[in-house]
Amino acid sequence: MRYRYLGWGMAAALLGMVSLATVTAQGPAAAPTAAAANRSVLRTADGRPDLMGVWAYATITPFERPEEFAGKKTFTDAEAAEFEKETLERRDNDRRDDDPARRGVVNGQVSIADVARAYNQFWWDYGTNVVGTKQTSLVVDPPDGRIPALTPAAQARQDERAVRRERAAIGPEDRSPGERCINWGVAGPPMVPGAYNNHVQIFQTPQNVVLFNEMIHDARIVPTDGRGHGTIRRVQGDSIGRWEGDTFVVETTQFTDLTSFRGATENMHLVERFTRTVTDPAAFVRPFTVSIPMTRTDSKIYEYACHEGNYGMFNLLSGARAIEKAAKDAALKGSK
Repeated sequence: MRYRYLGWGMAAALLGMVSLATVTAQGPAAAPTAAAANRSVLRTADGRPDLMGVWAYATITPFERPEEFAGKKTFTDAEAAEFEKETLERRDNDRRDDDPARRGVVNGQVSIADVARAYNQFWWDYGTNVVGTKQTSLVVDPPDGRIPALTPAAQARQDERAVRRERAAIGPEDRSPGERCINWGVAGPPMVPGAYNNHVQIFQTPQNVVLFNEMIHDARIVPTDGRGHGTIRRVQGDSIGRWEGDTFVVETTQFTDLTSFRGATENMHLVERFTRTVTDPAAFVRPFTVSIPMTRTDSKIYEYACHEGNYGMFNLLSGARAIEKAAKDAALKGSK
């Protein structure tokens, strides 16, 4: 498989964006690599690189560098092969073994692992390989491949969200945007590989670029006419785009408190240049950069219905009210 960074052929000069390991929100664009410069670039009628098509970004490369690879930026070929083998075996939901934690009931409780296997292997599409660069994590800056620590205020917000998730839901607001079929974290922005639906389709006009995600089928319309950011906050933020040579740069601000990328606040400032750079001084102690190679594919985008009717949410809230009623009935009975 030939890896393209929004790619060889369709947008060859953008290959150099992979070198943007240390870019921040205000960082300069990297110059195209020599290899990229030597390839012809397919262009639209207005002369811009043609990014249109479906791009796949499924990979089993971990988002953050595992501890066993601390200090190691890339896999050797042997390490990559072993990591792929072990990861695929661990994620095999069709496996049936003698691990008690996977038999269904442990100490009277339903096993999470067993419930997860209710989705057999057919439904998952993590990918089967590490990325072609063999980087040991998608996070490439900081150099340790790990997301910076949260600030105390951001950690407090995360802890408060955890309390809401653990309790019987008072209302749908206690549950995540993903459970409510509003937005799935991996769909972005920023887009990161997830368990399935790791595709984005790009459309271009002289005035806009559209990023259409397969996950929860959201379409992000990015104007390129030079306008500034709006004042209305949105779950996906307010995106504006510009061209820096042959590099398409998207800046997104004006998120809401529903958009919590790994603890970020609504003040997150996201810059997308094929590596994804997140800057949120209110949440993280320093900026960090993620590099996600994408591969041009002839696959199609499929509808993601996200629990049509969302019966899960109805049942979750009904169950919470039943728990409350049972507790109230028990209290009344005990007072007699």
